[in-house]
Amino acid sequence: MKKMFLLLLGVMLIGSVFLAGCSKEGASGGSSDKVTLNVALWDENVSEVVDKSIELFKEKHPEVEVKVTYTPYADYWTKLKTSLAGGSGPDIFWMNGPNFYQYASTGLIKDIQPLIDGDKLDTSVYTPALVDLYTYEDKLFGLPYFLDSIGLFYNKKIFDEAGIPYPDETWDWSKVEEVGKKLTDKENGIYGYIASSSNQAGYYNLIHQAGGFIISDDKTKSGFNSPEAQSALQWTKDLMDEGISPSAQAQIETKVNQIFGSGKAAMLPNISVNAPVLHEMLGEDLGVAVLPKGKEQASIVHGLSWVMNEKTKHEELAWELQKVLSGEEAGKWMAESGFSIPAYTGTEDAWLESIPSLDLNVFVDSLEFGVPYPVSKNTAEWQEVENKEIQDALLGKKSVEEATKKIASEMDKILAKESEN
Repeated sequence: MKKMFLLLLGVMLIGSVFLAGCSKEGASGGSSDKVTLNVALWDENVSEVVDKSIELFKEKHPEVEVKVTYTPYADYWTKLKTSLAGGSGPDIFWMNGPNFYQYASTGLIKDIQPLIDGDKLDTSVYTPALVDLYTYEDKLFGLPYFLDSIGLFYNKKIFDEAGIPYPDETWDWSKVEEVGKKLTDKENGIYGYIASSSNQAGYYNLIHQAGGFIISDDKTKSGFNSPEAQSALQWTKDLMDEGISPSAQAQIETKVNQIFGSGKAAMLPNISVNAPVLHEMLGEDLGVAVLPKGKEQASIVHGLSWVMNEKTKHEELAWELQKVLSGEEAGKWMAESGFSIPAYTGTEDAWLESIPSLDLNVFVDSLEFGVPYPVSKNTAEWQEVENKEIQDALLGKKSVEEATKKIASEMDKILAKESEN
């Protein structure tokens, strides 16, 4: 009997130890004394900047473990949506414009406006175009991290050999066409200008410069079936047809950076993040100016933000980390890394000096007439139609008018469904 009592006592003690161990387990599998926050993004080029921000966060929260996962962009959104839909996923993660509305409208990311209001956080320190981009139903869902805008890169050597002054803020579309013709050298395979067939670096800017829009402010109407949009796309097509620019087919076969970087084009409108790559290719021969204007000035602004999982089990700590990742110090470190323009205004000085021979102020100055990258709940769905139709028009398979009418028709249907939901 005594042996049986001791045996039962032993089992009870072992069980109590096991249960005590389980009671210390947090939601992420660590002990309750050591909270774990999970962070997700896709570009390891910013790992040093992210690591510094996490160290700054841990100075005040040494009890918190922060795990960072880098997933290649090709797999990032699939894995992210699957994990969030399953009720798990990272606490804090990267968000971009094309996917934002879908995640905000379906409740996968947290409305941080109450947290902003509670802390009296000054969001005016962020670039306005990005604040607009990550606002849904008048509430901010993401804290901007870094941004990019569009400028006109040019090859100084080609301009110097032709004795033509470099582009400046007085340039407009007609000047591009005039100088582009002069710099086109068909015998040597040199184009005067690359009329980009891409949307962000190319025709999105032109449509706004023509006085048009891609999507209405209330996200209910496409702007493609308008004289302004059609004139912008026709101008692009005309430059290709005249041989001033590589054709759409040539741009499919050879990337525009390769054409320009190999000295085969005098001018290229492109995203600020391409500056280091193009400088590596052209060195001191690379210059940059503001985008030439149409009826007005416009430059598409895009960038990433840090957002919070709606179902995070550590909202208070996740919010503290989100603020640090998007804060002033993080902005300075981003600038020093040379990776991209920090979204926290006033911290961009180091980035501006990252390529001394380039006037990178051009990209910051362009924010004054910056236009947010166009998005809605189902951006990817209507962009699929857009990309196909624009490509067909630029390849000469149909007219610009036919393509833009088709885009507008299909896009309006998609936007109408979004409004119903």
